[in-house]
Amino acid sequence: MSKKPSKSEPTATLQRPPAEVMYEAELAELAKGDAQPRPPGWRLSPRAVRTFVLGDERLGIRKKFVGHPSLVDRAMIALATNRGLMLIGEPGTAKSLLSELLAAAISGQSTLTIQGSAGTSEDQIKYSWNYALLLADGPSPRALVPAPLYEGMQQGRIVRFEEITRCPLEIQDSLLAALSDRVIAIPELADDKMLFASVGFNIIATANTRDLGVNEMSAALKRRFNFETVFPIAQYDVELELVRTETQRGLARSGVPTMPGDDIFELLITTFRELRDGKTGDGQPVDRPSTAMSTAEAVSVAQAVGARCHFLSGRAATPTDLLECLVGAAIKTDRNDAAVLRRYFEQRVGRRSGAHWKAFYEARHLLPE
Repeated sequence: MSKKPSKSEPTATLQRPPAEVMYEAELAELAKGDAQPRPPGWRLSPRAVRTFVLGDERLGIRKKFVGHPSLVDRAMIALATNRGLMLIGEPGTAKSLLSELLAAAISGQSTLTIQGSAGTSEDQIKYSWNYALLLADGPSPRALVPAPLYEGMQQGRIVRFEEITRCPLEIQDSLLAALSDRVIAIPELADDKMLFASVGFNIIATANTRDLGVNEMSAALKRRFNFETVFPIAQYDVELELVRTETQRGLARSGVPTMPGDDIFELLITTFRELRDGKTGDGQPVDRPSTAMSTAEAVSVAQAVGARCHFLSGRAATPTDLLECLVGAAIKTDRNDAAVLRRYFEQRVGRRSGAHWKAFYEARHLLPE
């Protein structure tokens, strides 16, 4: 069963508090002045939810998701009309973050989450049994152990299903009755054999485009979702600022008081964007690695650079530090990616001016053969 952190639990001790805990003050402030119409079961109106997700400087609400406002609007309308919401896109495009923010603002809880994998079972989605009580009393509500879908339907909350296409087809299709008839059948019980969903219940699922062919969704299940694609960040300066902001927050949580310099962020964002897009800023072609060079991965690399320099070397970050940390992000399981990265350095990095680019190029001996 999902556990929501208690209000007395100090959030400073949590590595990553859920959105409803991290932004508790913002949600309370929005609720206080929210007189706009809201769908049944929603804690906030759609207008307040949009403000929570996209931010409003006048109200002191931080921008949490960098994406087109119309995407957020379409996602909310799907949920308001009792359609399931399917967020698809490249890995690292903040699909999970958007689903968490929507669940926190709409339901006040984002932790009713199913993590899709090849090992996900129907018990982990709907319900299971306390076998000691089952043997002692037989099937009864007391012996039933609710899973996220059961809890979401019972309490009228949003349920999040992460990476749904990593689950086998028959596991995915266990959602059909919940999405169509808003019901879960519990045949083991003598009474209360059906759990009908309370108002406010809905499902947000995510799937990355690199996994869509792993377990193709059935046509029946697809019909019950509104599909929305979350694209990578288009603007260089927007991505740069986001990576810088999230790196600062992540390093602070790791006890690192200093940040890599602006030159490191320029190298990082330019390299990631060019390898991801398959071209340079002026349109020159670049071979693309098999790895998703996502914004989320760029944040991880920047945090690694900052932590490495603070804890190990005790000096300012250099392009060499960046390359050492970048290798692990760009080269994972496909050894051909090493050749792609070497070609990028020889053909693009080596032709750039600026001391930081020259130092970056000089560190190419660290690239694996």
